[in-house]
Amino acid sequence: MLESLLYIAFSGFMIGIFISAPMGPIGMLVIQRTLNKGRTAALYTGIGASVSDMIYCLLSGLGLSLVTDFIESNKNVLQIIGSIVLIIYGIYLFRNNPSRAISKVPDMPTNYWRDFATGFLFTFSNPLILFFIIGLFARFNFMDAGYSYYHYILGYISISAGALCWWFLITFFVNKVRGHFNVRSMWIINRIMASLLIIMALFGSFHAVRNIIPF
Repeated sequence: MLESLLYIAFSGFMIGIFISAPMGPIGMLVIQRTLNKGRTAALYTGIGASVSDMIYCLLSGLGLSLVTDFIESNKNVLQIIGSIVLIIYGIYLFRNNPSRAISKVPDMPTNYWRDFATGFLFTFSNPLILFFIIGLFARFNFMDAGYSYYHYILGYISISAGALCWWFLITFFVNKVRGHFNVRSMWIINRIMASLLIIMALFGSFHAVRNIIPF
């Protein structure tokens, strides 16, 4: 029993890291927010993303075929919607003035819940991650028929721990090098990340439209 508990704890921790680690839009948002608003705001953003990932993990674990069938049948439309969200934010980020990026971050957590909400919505707007999670579950044999409820409780706690550990380390590292950036470098970073977001969104929407309307 101890061996199975240790294995599912390890598997859950690794799944949490692998879900969070790909440097997609949410990863770039966390880096940009660490540099512009400080580590705490970025950490709240990562926590919001982790909560969204956990919801999809629970859906995968519960085996809701209805949800997966809906996503599979509407994945192109969902990808277009998610791409539009990314384009809008990318335009906002491109035009954003980073003049306060290297100033001292205020201690008052006035917008931390908004940071949490944006992290959650950014991640939740991409339900295709559900299939990535299913693949990870299969790779680590996370859904074993021999497991009891306490195995899964420990497993999901470990997934959360792995995701939070990833965002903790990323924000810690980026915050350490934050002092090496000036206003111009922040302006360049903002525009580079905004351009990458828009390019990724355009590519995703083009791919979805091509699947709907073959050329």
